[in-house]
Amino acid sequence: MFGIGMPELIVILVVALVVLGPNRLPELARTLGKAMAEFRRQSTDIMDEFQNQVRLEEDTTRRAKAKPPTPTPTPTASGGTPPPSSPA
Repeated sequence: MFGIGMPELIVILVVALVVLGPNRLPELARTLGKAMAEFRRQSTDIMDEFQNQVRLEEDTTRRAKAKPPTPTPTPTASGGTPPPSSPA
């Protein structure tokens, strides 16, 4: 967790307790927790939207590649080549 071990975390909490006091520390922790939860929620929403767009692009590309080929002209019943069209 960001290279902070248990001893460093305890020192940070003690300093926060001394600076903010016992009344404001829970309020600050609550506010910080709400802010982190909102940040996670927004990050998840952004990632979901990005993944949906990627899936949409992949589907569009896949459908474009899967288009049926254009039909080729069928040979005539006599088995020969069709007669040339006359210029009009």
